[in-house]
Amino acid sequence: MSTSVTRRTVLAGGAGAAIGLALPGTAAHAGGHHPTSVRFTLDARTLDGGEQVTSVTLETGRLGPIDPAGLTPGTFTVHAKATSPIPIAPGDLIFSEYDLGRTVTAARLDRHGNIVLELSHAEGQPGGGTLGYIVSRGRNVRLDLVYTIRQNTPLVRRHGSPVTITRFVQGRLSNPEVDAFSHHVSGSGLKYRLYSPERSPRHGRRPLILWLHGGGEGASLPDDYYDNETTLRANRGALGFATPEAQRTFSGAYVVAPQSTSYWMEDGPRFAPLIREIVQDLVRRKRVDPDRIYVAGCSNGGYMSLEMTVAYPDLFAASVPICGVVEPLSGEGPPLITDAELARIQTPTWLVTSLDDDTVPPETNTIHAHDLIPGSLITLYDHVVWNGYQFPGHWSWIYVARNDPSRNGTHIWQWMARRRR
Repeated sequence: MSTSVTRRTVLAGGAGAAIGLALPGTAAHAGGHHPTSVRFTLDARTLDGGEQVTSVTLETGRLGPIDPAGLTPGTFTVHAKATSPIPIAPGDLIFSEYDLGRTVTAARLDRHGNIVLELSHAEGQPGGGTLGYIVSRGRNVRLDLVYTIRQNTPLVRRHGSPVTITRFVQGRLSNPEVDAFSHHVSGSGLKYRLYSPERSPRHGRRPLILWLHGGGEGASLPDDYYDNETTLRANRGALGFATPEAQRTFSGAYVVAPQSTSYWMEDGPRFAPLIREIVQDLVRRKRVDPDRIYVAGCSNGGYMSLEMTVAYPDLFAASVPICGVVEPLSGEGPPLITDAELARIQTPTWLVTSLDDDTVPPETNTIHAHDLIPGSLITLYDHVVWNGYQFPGHWSWIYVARNDPSRNGTHIWQWMARRRR
């Protein structure tokens, strides 16, 4: 017997709804034993290709010391189901929904005595992702995740009789990198996430890095799906600048990631002052150095990075547009940013793209912009390959999130950090 609970049910129920799972032939009160209920957490990591649930932590510490020798990958079975949080219209498609068993590769105890079930995961491997892509909307949405856990053999305790868990209660999705960003809403209603550096008496005002997401991470309208978190789960663009390595490079930096109410290219000139409002508010409220504000963005956000330096030539110390859009992707209509505007950009600019990008053609966008922006730098990759896995050519933001682009021995984060307005 197995019962499931959705993420929405957990949230609505506050403490969560119980999932009852009993071993075959085991009654709730057999032998006078009371049912044993255990909560579990879904542990996620944002890989270069997007967030995946990589393990499950069972809160078993309160059961008393468990003998680790009795734990094997076969002690528990894990099943995962992921569905769209919003209705999918007939004939529409959503990629990455699934309903399958997750392979447990290891079972171990953490320092709190909780059991951690490591799950098989890898770039491009189905069944672990937390996001789904709705084709008609061109948007990623956070999937409703239902994890069902079954215990196959009793747990051996160092003191006391073996124990069988009869109910598993699904808890929150935990991703420490994502959770390190706080939720905010600007005065104009634009949502954003903010990473704040650790406080240190040795440092005064800190740099601010503005990350502008791609088209798939904006809001999905008219569904009113505006989650303020997809940009941190879809790729490592913003997260890269919050890593210990990046924070050392920038001597501690704020990282802000606003979320568009639709997509930046829809109306860049309208969004520009809304983004600037967030930046100016952070300068007022936080210890932000106004001479060290940097902007970076990918695809739709690469366009918006250029738009911001066109609209506000004195705001940023450096700009990193990644596979940014300059010409309309349809090939029809006026350019999103004119040649004259590109030629007037004063902000130090380093452009990045991959030559096999078949979403935003490099020649008419990134390379064209580089030819016109005075003193700009450019890094062109042949393909997007990281740790032996080849991603779509459009995903060149992976390289910036990993501080890979370099020129004369200086990598892109170091180049940014040395710029002053």
